[in-house]
Amino acid sequence: MNILILGAGLVGGPMAIDLAKEKSMKVTVADISREALKKFEKIKSIKTIQQDLSDAGKLKSLLKQADLVVNAVPGFMGFKTLKSIIEAGKNVVDIAFFPEDPFELDNLAKKKGVIAICDMGVAPGMSHVLSSYAYHQLDETTDIRIYVGGLPKVRTWPFEYKAVFSPVDVIEEYTRPARYVVNGELVVKPALTDPELLDLPGVGTLEAFNSDGLRSLIKTLKAKNMIEKTLRYKGHIEKVMVLRDSGFLSTDPITVGKSKISPFEFTTSLLFKSWKLSEGEEDITVMRIEVEGFKKKKKIKFIFDLLDAYDPVTKTHSMARTTGYAATAAVRMIAKGLFSRKGLSVPEYIGEQKECVRFLLEDMKKRGVCYNEE
Repeated sequence: MNILILGAGLVGGPMAIDLAKEKSMKVTVADISREALKKFEKIKSIKTIQQDLSDAGKLKSLLKQADLVVNAVPGFMGFKTLKSIIEAGKNVVDIAFFPEDPFELDNLAKKKGVIAICDMGVAPGMSHVLSSYAYHQLDETTDIRIYVGGLPKVRTWPFEYKAVFSPVDVIEEYTRPARYVVNGELVVKPALTDPELLDLPGVGTLEAFNSDGLRSLIKTLKAKNMIEKTLRYKGHIEKVMVLRDSGFLSTDPITVGKSKISPFEFTTSLLFKSWKLSEGEEDITVMRIEVEGFKKKKKIKFIFDLLDAYDPVTKTHSMARTTGYAATAAVRMIAKGLFSRKGLSVPEYIGEQKECVRFLLEDMKKRGVCYNEE
């Protein structure tokens, strides 16, 4: 099977290396950056192509030789790229996490007879798979709560944070309104609201805040209450709120002297230097999923915990492991014929099938990413 990975970044690299270990898979990685592709120079089993993936014509030509595609481009070009992949009639696993509604591509995917799984990372991704799995074990689901965060292992003043994925997407978590469900009704609040403290084994006390992470769960699962919150070290929320509420994250230009500048661009240019996760710098990924409801009138609660860390042997960041290995497990799942649903699928559709959930969990466990159920 010919696997094409679009994007050779923080997550694209580990995915390519992981899939290239399969004798049945021939892996090609494409990226506009020659620097990003350099990491594969000594790996003979991985072919690299330097290509501008935003060029529709060049992308179309690139897709011809692929049997299955992994879409790992930046979010701002994710939807358009996914559409091109589906139009080419290729099965795809997508981790671009674009802001557009993926279900707009459902009819196209069905027409092309394509298996298209989007949002297949850690959160969204396994957070939705396991929420859905628990949901379908219950007669009635009352509550779904997801807490998740990627953090540096070493806390450094002042923000005690490093961007374990696209820094622009991190800023969006702080500025995009958070949608969640209360008593069956959709509620929208500013991000960073409703802070709470959460004690997690192996980590200690973290603070959680509202963020817009439910995505497709709002449409696909019918629970009375649903929320996702982002986790950070204590004190982080207040510092970011000072920046946001003082206008430093505004995209509206302001006049400084004789020039006009964007506060957002100014702030991010400063923050990204201190937020950059350097090569070899250790990070952790923390997630807790709680699903409550009733089975035969008996109250039941599912809890899934994840605590993953940087792998010093393979030099792979935890966020790349937890996101990338979820996606590569989904690739293997499709290759083995376990998941064959045509059309646009979100991870919670996988959660409906116990065999698929078991496969994903076992495949990731082999790679040291372990979800523990209480």
